[in-house]
Amino acid sequence: MAKMIVQQPQPFVVATDSNQWSSGICNCTEDMASCCFAFWCFPCFACKTSRDYGECLCLPLLDSFGLIPPITLSMRVSMRQRYGILGSICNDCLYSFFCGPCVWCQMSREMKMRLQPITLVNARAK
Repeated sequence: MAKMIVQQPQPFVVATDSNQWSSGICNCTEDMASCCFAFWCFPCFACKTSRDYGECLCLPLLDSFGLIPPITLSMRVSMRQRYGILGSICNDCLYSFFCGPCVWCQMSREMKMRLQPITLVNARAK
């Protein structure tokens, strides 16, 4: 009698845990709606992103009180710490100073990517 082995395909989990940003600083095409919102009404976009992160809605409006935007810098550092993203305060400072709107768009994309529910993917045998 021949022995038949039957193995059912098992689902596996796709998680978004990484020590890198899920998108680059200039990858606006990955979330065009958010980038258009940031382009046309940046203060509103920054306030919405801040609220989505769990901070005060009007916190980004304080960015105008410093040479280096303190809220943008602190939110980026906080997000790196929360999600375990590698980087340095020096890079955060440079990005915040030279690319403020791009930083806010990147943070928005990162929150969307990290807060997605875990996806179960079934491998089907053919």
